[in-house]
Amino acid sequence: MRRTLLAIVFFVALASLWGAIVRAQIWSPVLLPSPLSVWDYVVTSGRDGTLLSASIVTLRRLLSGYAIGLAIGLPLGLLTASSTFVEDTIGVLALGLQTLPSVCWVPLALLWFGQTESAMLFVVIMGTVWSVVIATDTGVRTIPPIYARAARTMGSRPFHKWTRVILPASLPYLVSGMKQGWAFAWRSLMAAEIYVTILTGFGLGHLLHYGRELNAMDQVIGIMLVIIVIGLLADKILFSPWERFLHRRWGTGRR
Repeated sequence: MRRTLLAIVFFVALASLWGAIVRAQIWSPVLLPSPLSVWDYVVTSGRDGTLLSASIVTLRRLLSGYAIGLAIGLPLGLLTASSTFVEDTIGVLALGLQTLPSVCWVPLALLWFGQTESAMLFVVIMGTVWSVVIATDTGVRTIPPIYARAARTMGSRPFHKWTRVILPASLPYLVSGMKQGWAFAWRSLMAAEIYVTILTGFGLGHLLHYGRELNAMDQVIGIMLVIIVIGLLADKILFSPWERFLHRRWGTGRR
């Protein structure tokens, strides 16, 4: 409760500072709208369904690409952690591609798939896979080696060792990798929606782009705040409780 109150006080103070800067006219209202005008845009677009429709389209694309990215990245990460050859090949490739900004995949996606949903999906998958591979590989290697040695001493076969020892022990780190993949997928999708315009659905990235085109800074900042809130809710509702439970269950959490 105390942490929640402190967070509320912090954000109220931040909003007050924002309003004071606007009233002082340090920047033009066109460049920095007031908190009330941004709130008016969010409320209006929420009432007419624009914001809800765009959020649903964006989340649908995000979940589809993220699920495929996880299905590819988790097995590759486990394979990288178990094989020196794969680490020296796929692992190095993943490290290099993970440093590539997500927006760099957009021109390639447009050339390969055109202005389609497939282009969006491709960018999200590429933004997810490599971060999940690296996080999974790092998480498995973080497991104390004594676990594997103890399993071998007790006669555990390789398949049994992986399914009954390595995988359960690495679950807290796998969840951390999934959370990191979610963050990269979110960024990748925003880059794709800003640059790829399709008629099958306008997402939050499209609203952000059109706000820039129309010099509607209240729309730009409002959509940015909505994106931040959705990201925070996903972390607090989906990943953080699961991560805390596993770390507590495995005894790897902070005291």
